[in-house]
Amino acid sequence: METPHVDVLIIGAGLSGICAGHYMQAECPDKTFTILEGRDSLGGTWDLFQYPGIRSDSDMHTLGFSFRPWPDPQAIADGPSILQYLRDTVEETGLGDKIRYNHQVQKVSWSSEDALWTVTARHPDTGEESVYTCDLLWFCTGYYRYDRGHMPEFPGADRFEGELVHPQFWTDDIDYEGKNVVVIGSGATAVTLVPAMADRAAHITMLQRSPSYVMSVPEDDAISEWATRVLGDKIGAGVTRWKNILRLMLFYQFSRRMPKQARKYITDLVRETIGDVVDVDTHFNPSYDPWDQRLCFVPDDDLFDALREGKASIVTDHIENFDETGIVLRSGEHLDADIVVSATGLEIVIAGGATIEVDGKVVDPGEETMYKGAMLSNVPNAVMSVGYTNASWTLKCELISQWTCRLLEHMDEHGFDVCVPRLPKEKDADVPLIDFNSGYVLRALDELPNQGEKLPWRLYQNYIFDSVLFRYAPIADDALVFE
Repeated sequence: METPHVDVLIIGAGLSGICAGHYMQAECPDKTFTILEGRDSLGGTWDLFQYPGIRSDSDMHTLGFSFRPWPDPQAIADGPSILQYLRDTVEETGLGDKIRYNHQVQKVSWSSEDALWTVTARHPDTGEESVYTCDLLWFCTGYYRYDRGHMPEFPGADRFEGELVHPQFWTDDIDYEGKNVVVIGSGATAVTLVPAMADRAAHITMLQRSPSYVMSVPEDDAISEWATRVLGDKIGAGVTRWKNILRLMLFYQFSRRMPKQARKYITDLVRETIGDVVDVDTHFNPSYDPWDQRLCFVPDDDLFDALREGKASIVTDHIENFDETGIVLRSGEHLDADIVVSATGLEIVIAGGATIEVDGKVVDPGEETMYKGAMLSNVPNAVMSVGYTNASWTLKCELISQWTCRLLEHMDEHGFDVCVPRLPKEKDADVPLIDFNSGYVLRALDELPNQGEKLPWRLYQNYIFDSVLFRYAPIADDALVFE
């Protein structure tokens, strides 16, 4: 049987892959492409996660696509609404015919002699293998493992007679009605779970080893409602999108340049909202500065309301061990629990865990450097869509999609078959790719590519700067070698 060949092969049918597919259709209509999706449905994160209250941790007016604006004034949306939005986007753009489901990519191999990628995928249930070839490979696989989350080895967990579950693998048959629940963690998942479960659980406790910064944001965007009513859907959506981009950029810059003032601003807002029910300095005042880790946003005070009303409580302590009925803390306190939810984070993986080979040699992404945050050094004809850490994921993915289409046009215009980022002989120092001290990042430092100290190897986490770089700056530079 002849091996199927396309100009561009996109791996992943989540936010990034749908974005890439749209721009391929819109900007490169003469190119053939296929999207390989490892699961039996599209949506990525928004199809995988099923835990109570699953929602966006960015506003949907920037997490949604600019080419199909988020249609609802609800800025912080629940998972099912986001998944439906993605399904509708695929239907409206006609991308459904391009997606091949149940194709888990195992290995990708580049041949310099043929200027070609060979991609081997496996059906997750039958084990049947499929092989494709392509000229350009496009990883839209996100950054974490789907087959497991981070679950620490809790001492005594095997003695616990209740249910211990990681939210990445939540199922509908988990019944927490009238039960005591402990959620371990302080990140976006934990602050989502606690208010979502509080009304049905007998009591729910958020157990954190250390605090995170938590800010309340309006669930509905009043500016969006006004702008679309006065200016129309298209212009109103653009106004809302840019308002949210600029607001978050300004707050990020304020936090990085004036961390003490930003800390006071955030904690004062919590005090004003929650009163004296909770000790803010103990439970909502981290040891690190704002944006050393990602901020947690909660819509319309829902977490604070649950704490203030006594439906939930928060404990900052370390786990000594589990016992039959719950968790013993280092302080000696015991937390009774029927269900423990370990919202302890993700496990990072590059390229969806696929093995990358270049001319028979396995590539270790941890030893390479990111070019413009979009390609790996020394890996030809391969793009990676990776979003922002300080803003919505989709913003950067759209820029990378637009740049990739420009790259393909440039190669066609000049008769090039191959492009590969090459580091200079005297490269600048390696810098961690993600400037966060979050646990999931620190655990994966050796596996993540590096970045450099200056362009085009530096990531600036600045949407306006990147908009100019990706949309208008010349494709050709000293680092990108064409053949």
